[in-house]
Amino acid sequence: MIDNHADHAGRTPPPGADDHVLSEWLATVAGERLLEVRAEGLEGKELKDAGDRAAHELLMTLLANHRPDDAVLSEEGKDDKARLHAERVWIVDPLDGTREFSEPPRDDWAVHVALWHKGELVAGAVAQPALGETFSTAAPPVVPDRTSARPRIAVSRTRPPAFVEALAAEIDAELVPMGSAGAKVISVVRDVTDAYVHAGGQYEWDNAAPVAVARSAGLFCSRIDGSELEYNQDDVYLPDLIVCRPELSEAIIEFVRRHGTD
Repeated sequence: MIDNHADHAGRTPPPGADDHVLSEWLATVAGERLLEVRAEGLEGKELKDAGDRAAHELLMTLLANHRPDDAVLSEEGKDDKARLHAERVWIVDPLDGTREFSEPPRDDWAVHVALWHKGELVAGAVAQPALGETFSTAAPPVVPDRTSARPRIAVSRTRPPAFVEALAAEIDAELVPMGSAGAKVISVVRDVTDAYVHAGGQYEWDNAAPVAVARSAGLFCSRIDGSELEYNQDDVYLPDLIVCRPELSEAIIEFVRRHGTD
């Protein structure tokens, strides 16, 4: 097995990189490392664990090198509650969609890197390495005009919630199954879908970076009841989410108000 961790860890971001550029660079470099891990011949749980570990260790090293005074909340790391008193917190998911990562050649997995500053998400990036693309607030994406006559809703490929099926029937939408939460949110940015509606449980690292990117692209982002998404909370469980084209938000929230998510 070839270990290129040291090569990646020794790399430096573009000169003068601000937080937007740094988040994009971090997500991209971690994604490149994951592609290397994916090519090493591992399978199943071994591949999942190797990917999680390699991306987490690399991101922790790079953040310590380039933003040493900032706190970090990572899915794969110990939650240091000191972040609750920090002004700047990086919220990262080193590998979102481990199942899809372990099933080459699937491309619906991602790396999430976001920065929270004094109550707000201020920068973020979502790398989809198997697509060869990183979407970030450094150059906010332009959402293409909708190409589908019917709305398309991204849902879990393994456990699509019943209430989303009912929502789809009410607004005459089609369901599009896919993997990671980041891939689902970015599918709206890419005009692969028009909405992602989720109430099955997530954590801050599952959607902080995707939401930062989606907001920068002008998409609507909120809790399932229309309330604000809040990050760097003591309890990092953030169970539900809507990301959609703005013109669909009222219909989705009104449906949830009337029918709930049961």
